[in-house]
Amino acid sequence: MNTCFDVAIFFLKYQDPEAGDLMSNMKLQKLVYYSQGFHLAVKDKPLFEEPIEAWDHGPVCPALYHKYKVYDSGMIPIPYEEEGYNIFTDETREILEMVHFYYGQFSAWKLRSLSHEDTPWINGHKKGRGVITHQDMKEYFKTQLNDES
Repeated sequence: MNTCFDVAIFFLKYQDPEAGDLMSNMKLQKLVYYSQGFHLAVKDKPLFEEPIEAWDHGPVCPALYHKYKVYDSGMIPIPYEEEGYNIFTDETREILEMVHFYYGQFSAWKLRSLSHEDTPWINGHKKGRGVITHQDMKEYFKTQLNDES
């Protein structure tokens, strides 16, 4: 199984600083959340095992947050690791590319606002910094797939 760090590297390698496409920790968190949600909806299993919690600024994978918090709200550099694209199956790569195409165009703060409308974040946030369950994500993102059809 992949990790949240594998997914993060995928999105970090996609950024294009010359085009003004900069990846902050907040934006990365939201892209990882949307990837987990759509993966659960499409493949009926998690993309990675690390938990996602409902923090005040939206969904956050704590392990990933702590790795990149040193960059504060600034740009996270493009990683040099070889991994990133080829470690995923074709179907998973399609999901990640769809998430990047649709959600990657938005700013971190726009993604924060969007995620605050999502039932999984709302349910988790009612419990404080509660874990956003895979079941909540799967059910919610299946409805989003139907909306896209």
